[in-house]
Amino acid sequence: MNELGDLADRFLKACTRRSILVATAESCTGGMIMSLLTDIPGSSSMVDRGFITYSNEAKMDMVGVSKSTLDAHGSVSRETVVEMAAGALKNSRAGIALAVTGIAGPDGGSAEKPVGLVWFGVAMTGVAPIAEKRLFENRGRDFIRRETVRTALELGFARLT
Repeated sequence: MNELGDLADRFLKACTRRSILVATAESCTGGMIMSLLTDIPGSSSMVDRGFITYSNEAKMDMVGVSKSTLDAHGSVSRETVVEMAAGALKNSRAGIALAVTGIAGPDGGSAEKPVGLVWFGVAMTGVAPIAEKRLFENRGRDFIRRETVRTALELGFARLT
């Protein structure tokens, strides 16, 4: 297994210890977190579902992000990722949900929201969701997406341990 695979395995083992399932709501990663988790044999006992919410419509329809949040703050914001994480939790059987939304590039960035900006959300049953922001160096789309997967799993693992 590679470094990301090892991290995914540790995250799923932490889910097993807590007897909870995981769900994801992914925008800029397009399902990479869920793909990595389901690469692990036996993951079906810890993984519930993944929502690929690439468009604003998907964010609203699948995980309940409000139009007013998107209009006021945009798709790459603390407010949106918190609603994504909470919505993934609400619309699944999971006890933890990981959410990501960001700008992986090569275009789409602005002075206010540059390429490499990613917001992370983690929601757990009975606990207020958390959000964190990272600004990854613009070393290409693949780099930003891999670092997003790594950071999401690290944040999720930290919440479980």
